[in-house]
Amino acid sequence: MLLTFDIYYKMASQLKQLQSKACQASQFLSKHGTVYYKQLMEQNKQYVQDPATIEKCNELSKQLFYTRLASLPSRNESFWKELDYVKNLWKNRKDVHVEQAGIAALFGLECFAWFCAGEIVGRGFTITGYHV
Repeated sequence: MLLTFDIYYKMASQLKQLQSKACQASQFLSKHGTVYYKQLMEQNKQYVQDPATIEKCNELSKQLFYTRLASLPSRNESFWKELDYVKNLWKNRKDVHVEQAGIAALFGLECFAWFCAGEIVGRGFTITGYHV
């Protein structure tokens, strides 16, 4: 019984600390948020379309889409160059340094982590797949 009370007390104190930090963050944003927003918009005013009409937004959206589509051939070429580099490394794996092997292992681990995160998101942010 005493152990349970101790756990609840710790959780309550942590909740109080979290509330305090959230309150401080809210106060900071209320004081400095407007200034930050104005500064950000002033620095990036060349990117703002004025007036922002639906037609202009649709045009910009199409420009972005087709620009990205036009970049696919160069991306494809870069992919095949990277693949050839990896094949060459695999052929000469006896000459691979520890640093290169570590980078490859970290890259593989990152890919696996993104896969796991995608699976969790796909299941509705649940670990087991069951909604509670």
